[in-house]
Amino acid sequence: MTQALWQGNWVHRSRLISGLVLFTFAFFHFLNVAAGLVSPDLMEAVQEVREPISKSPPGQVLLYGSLLVHAGLALWQVAMRRTLRMAFTQWLQLLLGVLIPLQLIQHIVHTNYAARVQGYEDEMSSVVLMLWSGPEALHQYLLLLAVWIHGCIGIHMWLRLTRWWGPLVPYMIGIAVLMPTLALAGLVTEGRRMWGFFAEQGFAQQIMEDYNWPDTAGFAHLATVTNIGVCIFFSLLFVALATFGLRRLIRRTRSVRITYENGPEIVADRGLTLLEMSQMKGIPHPSLCGGKGRCTTCRVMVLAGGDELPPPNAAEARSLAAIKAPDNMRLACQIKPNAAMTVKRLYTPKGRRQIHATQGEEKTIAVLFLDIRGFTARSADLLPYDVVFLLNRFFDAIVPEVTKAGGAVDKYMGDGLLALFETDDTASSAQAALTATANIGASLARFNRLLVSEGEDPIRIGMGLHTGTVVLGEIGAAGHAPRTLIGATVNAASRLEAKTKELGVELLVSRDVFEAASLSQSEAEYQQFQLRGVEKAVRALPLERASHLQTIILGSNSHS
Repeated sequence: MTQALWQGNWVHRSRLISGLVLFTFAFFHFLNVAAGLVSPDLMEAVQEVREPISKSPPGQVLLYGSLLVHAGLALWQVAMRRTLRMAFTQWLQLLLGVLIPLQLIQHIVHTNYAARVQGYEDEMSSVVLMLWSGPEALHQYLLLLAVWIHGCIGIHMWLRLTRWWGPLVPYMIGIAVLMPTLALAGLVTEGRRMWGFFAEQGFAQQIMEDYNWPDTAGFAHLATVTNIGVCIFFSLLFVALATFGLRRLIRRTRSVRITYENGPEIVADRGLTLLEMSQMKGIPHPSLCGGKGRCTTCRVMVLAGGDELPPPNAAEARSLAAIKAPDNMRLACQIKPNAAMTVKRLYTPKGRRQIHATQGEEKTIAVLFLDIRGFTARSADLLPYDVVFLLNRFFDAIVPEVTKAGGAVDKYMGDGLLALFETDDTASSAQAALTATANIGASLARFNRLLVSEGEDPIRIGMGLHTGTVVLGEIGAAGHAPRTLIGATVNAASRLEAKTKELGVELLVSRDVFEAASLSQSEAEYQQFQLRGVEKAVRALPLERASHLQTIILGSNSHS
């Protein structure tokens, strides 16, 4: 996952690194302003801690280098975009990215530039006072707020790839809201305090001399430098937008025409996949795997123009081979039309029906199948209400063990169930499944003792536990599609459960589960099973009683 966070070309990595530097500077700048809420001394102390880093030659090179790199690459990406169609968060981030330099230029000129060229003492209290006398204080706070929001969006879009970021989001939102709020309170507190001194008779001139404020000519010079900076920025922005427009005109001359059978005819840029063309033009085109070539839901029949297409790549060829596709069938997410084509989508929404919102996702989880042995024969001698009563008592006894371990029952199947253990990672998923399965065995033993005391026969069960990659998604009619899972892992767990009946044991646990949970087990104790419908043989450990699993777990933990 760490590698995934840093993937991308040099442009993406440079923007990311420079953005992190600027966000760090903004964070401590907010912290510095917020310190004014406590006392002027604390505000000055925080500034004294920051300045050896931010005002040192290496710090200045890092800070302003990051600013130039980040702004320059942002303009470059605007110029290189194929389309301005973006999600709302992307539009917001882009808009803030354009507004930030307009205020930042003035801030830099009136602080860093004025301090170096005119000898202005840019202590935090002096800066706050200079801004407080006009609308500049609000402008500069809005600047910091824009930088902060821009950075927070970027951080979220980056870290959402990780498993650990999701649970932290509510707390991060709290910090993201609290920090600028405290900074605003600090700005108002210090601004009112300094303005109180400045407004007193005789103090204004002394304060201006102590901080070496620029005179009228000095302020006019700073305004001129600010205007020059703003003009340069608008010139660069104009060049970026002009480049975008010019490239778009050039692409239109190199566009390609796509005709959908029983559908519209579109003109799209070359270099895009057929799926991207469909999505850009608002044409419904399913793709459950997200355009990675790992499913065939986006497949099309190429009715004309297919001779110009290159042969399928490895991912496309593998998926097409799995469905024994004819030669003129291709995946829309993998082909890039470079000449006019006529295609037929194999899957399209009918009438007003929409493609499911949840397209499905791949996850590595643990799967448990459980079934009551001989329940059909047993229920034949019971009244219908008694059957329901017995099943509910049984599930009341064992299902809490699944939920306490972090699992969930995906579905009940008459006298059995399918449970999923979908935790943060593969190891914790396997560990939770083993714990739940062992506890189910112990709970069953207690429940059976209760049944015997009531004059009933004990219940026998069979369980199969396996781990692997499954596809989780909505399966069913649109609008009435419950979330469920499919894949070879589910089939293997089901077949293991069926094998327990032949072996006369209560549980079969695949070797993959023990390995995922980092539990060592003697190879000699495993048995190899060739399961129907499962391509590869599965090695699994048979246990006469599921409760015996607790001994294995405790023994492995003691050795570690």
